[in-house]
Amino acid sequence: GDVIHLPVDVVVADKFAADAESDTVAVDAIPDGWMGLDTGAESIKTFGERLNGAKTIFWNGPVGVFEFEAFANGTKGLAEAIAEATKNGAFSVIGGGDSASAVRNLGFADEAFSHISTGGGASLELIEGKPLPGVAVLDR
Repeated sequence: GDVIHLPVDVVVADKFAADAESDTVAVDAIPDGWMGLDTGAESIKTFGERLNGAKTIFWNGPVGVFEFEAFANGTKGLAEAIAEATKNGAFSVIGGGDSASAVRNLGFADEAFSHISTGGGASLELIEGKPLPGVAVLDR
C-alpha cells in the first residue's frame, strides 16, 4: 500500500525572524514558545532517499521559511533531491507560486524540473479530478 513519510526533525526558532535563535529537534520536542520554521536535515535526507527511483514527483509548497536563509535548507535540500531524480528520469512538477519562487530564488534553473506551475490551488484541484472553472468555460 501507500506509505506517507512525515518529518522526524524540525528546525525551530524562538521568533519568526531571519536572525532568530534556532535549533534542530525531534518533531515531538518543540520547546514551549518556539516554532518550527524548517524541516530538519534528517527528514530531508530520508525524503531524498525515498525520491530516488521515483517515476513521478509532484511537489506543492516549500518545507520551510525559505525567505530566511537560516530556514531555507530544507526547501533547498528537497529541491536538490527532486532535481537529481528528474535528471535520472523522473517526471517532476513543482506546483504553486511559493514553490516556484523558492526554487528560483534558491538558484535552480527551470530546466532542473520537468514543469514549474504557479497554479497551486488550481493544480491541486486538477489532480484531485475537480472541475476547473476556466477550463469548463472553454469546454462550452
